[in-house]
Amino acid sequence: MSNVIEVRNVSKVFGKEENQTKVLNDATFCVKKGEFVSLMGASGSGKSTLLYLVGGLDREFTGSIQLDGREISKMKEKELAKFRLDKIGFVFQFYNLVQNLNVEDNILLPQTVKGKKKSELKDDLEEILKITGLTAKRKAMPGELSGGQQQRVSIARAVLAKPDLILADEATGNLDSKSGKEIMDLFTRLNREKKITILQVTHSADCAAYSDRTILIENGHIVSYN
Repeated sequence: MSNVIEVRNVSKVFGKEENQTKVLNDATFCVKKGEFVSLMGASGSGKSTLLYLVGGLDREFTGSIQLDGREISKMKEKELAKFRLDKIGFVFQFYNLVQNLNVEDNILLPQTVKGKKKSELKDDLEEILKITGLTAKRKAMPGELSGGQQQRVSIARAVLAKPDLILADEATGNLDSKSGKEIMDLFTRLNREKKITILQVTHSADCAAYSDRTILIENGHIVSYN
């Protein structure tokens, strides 16, 4: 299998020279196409920073990050923005839903912003509502949903674009254990049925157990690469 993600000797510092903090130190790892991988570490270990760098949300680093064989540091801003929109689905700890839009309009929003018509997206929308268990909630507003349901909306929104890769940052961090299990079951289904590569950041051993393998990070260093 080919590598979807290749991170080579990546380091990252915050702050100015006289007061710098090294958040990542020579981090190196790969994720193969179709894998479900967890990046695990304690708070402050650098795992979320590394995920943001992989997603091109932060471009200040040294080293090399390639997605599908393309060096993201060499992409221009517009090119990278299009690449993210077409290839990557982001799922964050906070759901980032538009409060005055209902479930289906939240799911459709990024694609309609791209210029697609709702009629073009009808079949894909119906499928993703079914997979995420949101068909009966399609007209509900975010404020009428539980945390787990809101997170499923954000996942549906990410998956509607048919990304090759999902990057998830503590996706269950605000959820109770039952809702967290439902989200992890959903990720597993998307990985297996849709063949979407998933890289998730987590501090939870229970969440990491769902993945094919776990990469451990401590103080900015990759210490285990199973």
